[in-house]
Amino acid sequence: MSTATATLPIRVPSVGESITSGVLGSWKRKNGDSVASGDPLFEIETDKVTSEVFAEADGTLEILVPEGSEVKVGQTVGNLHPGKAPARKTAPTETPKKETSAAKAPVRESSPTPSPTLVRTEADTAVLSKSSARSDRETRKKMSPLRRKIADRLVSAQHTAAILTTFNEADLSNLIALRTEVQPTFQAQHGVKLGFMSFFLQAAVHALRAVPAVNARIEGDEIVSQHYYDIGVAVGTDRGLVVPVLRDCDQMDLAGLEKSLAAVAARARDGKLSLPDLEGGVFTISNGGVYGSVLSTPILNPPQSAILGLHAIQQRPVAVGDQVEIRPIMNLALSYDHRLIDGKEAVTFLIQIKKFVENPALALLGLSPGS
Repeated sequence: MSTATATLPIRVPSVGESITSGVLGSWKRKNGDSVASGDPLFEIETDKVTSEVFAEADGTLEILVPEGSEVKVGQTVGNLHPGKAPARKTAPTETPKKETSAAKAPVRESSPTPSPTLVRTEADTAVLSKSSARSDRETRKKMSPLRRKIADRLVSAQHTAAILTTFNEADLSNLIALRTEVQPTFQAQHGVKLGFMSFFLQAAVHALRAVPAVNARIEGDEIVSQHYYDIGVAVGTDRGLVVPVLRDCDQMDLAGLEKSLAAVAARARDGKLSLPDLEGGVFTISNGGVYGSVLSTPILNPPQSAILGLHAIQQRPVAVGDQVEIRPIMNLALSYDHRLIDGKEAVTFLIQIKKFVENPALALLGLSPGS
């Protein structure tokens, strides 16, 4: 344990090579508090991750920058002073002076005509009443720096890439039946529930292999082909949408994928994702279906070239042979960068996803559907 022997500046640390600024989210201690080495001092929020900053020594906290301020890496936001907090001085209270009553104005005789002052007051009251009614129906607050950064990034993605979206649908009858059948055994053996996302992750790996153009990105005037399968999964949190990345999805079975999903989802909900959790993905899956969305056009996650959107499962009438049956159908959407991926490649990719999830036994057997 170390104690500050001289005033120690508290600076915003670097949380990643690509991040130069962030938002001072919240102070964990109050101005003048005594803190110990290792105590959490404040949170730094970026458009990618939220990190806690801890005290490097014992001392008394002096806060220089308030919560919600935009700060840069290396900026001093406070100080740690040696010793305990000094006693706070209280300002002397002044005895309010007794007001002298004003001289009374002479009383005028009442007139049957309404006074101009009264008429004006009634009009003002009506205006204020209408204004108050409007303010009750609307509230305004300044956009936070963090929300502004997220907004800028989304707009930048649309302005940089030539985004196009193609759609298809998948019959999940076989997937639902298989999941229901194996769920008790799967959960007993692996200690985690079998969901739908692990099947879609394996389907994405298969489709990325089948259509390599989707597993690539543009850097300047070069096309960078990626020969690994780090796939991001969008997760909604109280602080906004984050996309933690599952590494080497091609090396994991369904149980491994489910365990990895559970781990990153828990860290995301608790606000404990680190920057490495969010960097380096080659492809993203976003599941708007958990919120009830039936169709959407997802926005690319730069510098990736494509993103798969999943949607709510709906019971719909479909033709099966010569019969009409009610089947659980999910809409699939693939948004892609048309500068790099042709329409034929995008459609082929989405059909590979469709075939894979419509034949889920192949995933358990380690087989791939035909092209």
